[in-house]
Amino acid sequence: SLIYAQNHPERVLELVLRGIFMCRTKELQWFYQHGASEMFPDAFAPYRDHIPQDEQHDLISAYYKRLTSEDETTRLQAARHWTGWEMATSKLIPDEDYLKKADDAHFALAFARIECHYFINNIFLEDDVILKNIEKIQTIDGVIVQGRYDVVCPAVSAWELHQRWPKSELKIIQDAGHSMGELGIARELVESTSRFCQ
Repeated sequence: SLIYAQNHPERVLELVLRGIFMCRTKELQWFYQHGASEMFPDAFAPYRDHIPQDEQHDLISAYYKRLTSEDETTRLQAARHWTGWEMATSKLIPDEDYLKKADDAHFALAFARIECHYFINNIFLEDDVILKNIEKIQTIDGVIVQGRYDVVCPAVSAWELHQRWPKSELKIIQDAGHSMGELGIARELVESTSRFCQ
């Protein structure tokens, strides 16, 4: 959304954003290599340990290799571990039904391959491109909805974006993680969208 707005500001009236992720190296490292692992060591271990120890220094690359393997079993096993890691960390309170998404082979493979494809290619843009081009959206109003305990996309990214974008309003939801399905986040997204639609 942010990249689209920066490339086509004349086509964007307002932005309502949730769980800010700018695909910066530090954000990718935090979630897929080391950082979130300190908060969810039990959920991180199966994700990390699916990869042989000699490849664990670069988990995104190791997963990309497996997610694009010619062997279906290799692809599906990697997808289940990648997706399981994200599902385990997405909500403030773990949700068993949410965790089961990783067991759906079609969902898990599509989810993991799309994410990993963009991440291995740095979203096909230079690092930190969104903040480097923030002046392009300075005239656009926006609301940033961010879970205080979002481990997938930590609140620091939402804060940094808000600090550089004066026309944004930052709404930190105190009892939420990452998922847009959490009540406080869903409520704020609906309220913010409705306000812009009036």
